[in-house]
Amino acid sequence: MLPIKDNNPTTITPWVTYAIIAINVVVFLGTVTLDPRAAVLMNLQYGAIPAVLFGHAELPPGFSPFPDGFGFLSIFSAMFMHGGWMHLGGNMLYLWIFGNNVEDSMGHFRFLIFYLACGVAAALGHGLLDTQSEIPMIGASGALAGVLGAYFLLYPKARVLVWFFWVFIFYVPAVVVLGFWFVSQVINFGSGAGGGIAWVAHIAGFLAGLALIPLFKHRNVPLWHDGSPAPAFGIYRPGRKTRGATSNIPPWAAAYEAERAAKHANMRRDQRGPWGKEGKDGEERDTSPWGRYQPDAAPKPEPKPKSKPSVGVPKVVRLHPDRDKDDT
Repeated sequence: MLPIKDNNPTTITPWVTYAIIAINVVVFLGTVTLDPRAAVLMNLQYGAIPAVLFGHAELPPGFSPFPDGFGFLSIFSAMFMHGGWMHLGGNMLYLWIFGNNVEDSMGHFRFLIFYLACGVAAALGHGLLDTQSEIPMIGASGALAGVLGAYFLLYPKARVLVWFFWVFIFYVPAVVVLGFWFVSQVINFGSGAGGGIAWVAHIAGFLAGLALIPLFKHRNVPLWHDGSPAPAFGIYRPGRKTRGATSNIPPWAAAYEAERAAKHANMRRDQRGPWGKEGKDGEERDTSPWGRYQPDAAPKPEPKPKSKPSVGVPKVVRLHPDRDKDDT
């Protein structure tokens, strides 16, 4: 099940998501041309090695690119390295589809901290399996899994266009796509499939995203949102007038409010609904919000015009119409 896109619009430009994708691509293009020996050395220098992270080993003097005592910084550099085109393409595709909405829910700076925090949690979760391991871990999969976990909790009802079994293309809820992804990580880890893939890092990153999203999202952004402009659950009430000059409309509701305001402006311009035309003969119109939904009342019969007074000789009424008309 390969996701292609979602139908969940955003209200801000996801600059941090774009920057993360660009950095990953640039770093990969800089390392893909290296010979195999140089690539292995770079993975050892910049990859997250559990034994180094937990203080059980150190890189040889002069080999580490970080100052003494700062070898733990490799946990961040490892998030921007990938082992192949498929590794890079899969991660960036998921980040492109789901990262923009998560960034929209919390803002640029918070999203950057959230992304890095999920990557750290994923690397530590992977390292806890074997703190003595000297095999470096690279890739953005752990941090990306945190983004998927956040999206799972924020927009489970959003529709995602997927390519299923490389044949069928259709929309499914995000909870199905991301739930299937998480379950597959657990099954692969339990079965031991793909010995070179850090399945636990994916699982730990996803769980970290679930746990951290309530702390990083904007206060007015509800969880379990359906992805539509109008909120599904939450404390925000559409159309409610705010007090003061500042507005408490959350980012995800801005599109809804703009559409609602445009609809009301069109109704006011066309004099429909509560802004309908005045009734005839001074009759008052229904200005209640529900007035436009009431059926039109039956039209009142127009009064017959009054006869005009006669002018000139009054009309003569014959008492005997059967007699000669000339005999008056």
